[in-house]
Amino acid sequence: MDNIYVAYEFVVVPRDPATEILVAELGALGFESFVENETGVTAYIQKKDWNADILQEVFILNSPDFQINFDFSEIAQTNWNAEWEKNFHPIQVDEKVSVRAPFHENPNLDFDIVIEPKMSFGTGHHETTHMMLQHLLELHINNKRVLDMGCGTGILAIFAEMKGAAVVDAIDIDPWCYENTIENCSRNKCKAISVFQGDASLLKDKEYDLIIANINRNILIKDMEVYIKSLSQDGILLLSGFYKEDIPILEDNVVPHGMVLQKTLERNNWVALQYQKL
Repeated sequence: MDNIYVAYEFVVVPRDPATEILVAELGALGFESFVENETGVTAYIQKKDWNADILQEVFILNSPDFQINFDFSEIAQTNWNAEWEKNFHPIQVDEKVSVRAPFHENPNLDFDIVIEPKMSFGTGHHETTHMMLQHLLELHINNKRVLDMGCGTGILAIFAEMKGAAVVDAIDIDPWCYENTIENCSRNKCKAISVFQGDASLLKDKEYDLIIANINRNILIKDMEVYIKSLSQDGILLLSGFYKEDIPILEDNVVPHGMVLQKTLERNNWVALQYQKL
């Protein structure tokens, strides 16, 4: 592929919680990948989705509580692996799950997920992915039918198979995420995962016991009825990609469809909710 990306280097003072807010706002504008570092974050957007005035709608840049400076430049996709190799550090979730790149040593925990992210979101470093892994750790997934909607790198689909899922569908609208999930599934020797490029329209006539949706709030709300319709009776819905303050809005779009909140995880003001269809 010959896609060109525009990379923004943001220096943020103080770094927290401004970086998380900045990433959320940029994600809503079409930025698709982020690398956080000690001084702030690097954000990537395809040039075809970019314009010179794109940051005018990023409200935190005008906040008096933070000092945010930035510069931007065009980059080729071929630079991405080198960027991740410099910035991607292995992590552990509850001392049971390791998420690492191929060049990291295996810490020999209960589960070992090997991810090479390229231009895709979902390494376990972001709060939402981390919490989704925590939810999946506690759930009984053996022989379940699972959907990972907005799969990014495929990390959650891969973990679902490792936990014993019988069938896993992984869907993302972005072609890089689609290709990256296929690569990472192969890297982790997955056999139960089918990967599709598209959106919620692919869920027609599908039924799952567990649906994982780690996407931004607006897309979650838009597609919520489709997710719930595709969920089996007593099925579990995991939602993340939004802040604690957004919970009432999500509740308004979930509870009327017979869903009951079972568990809430919170990490740096990001949340991950677990619902059951009763």
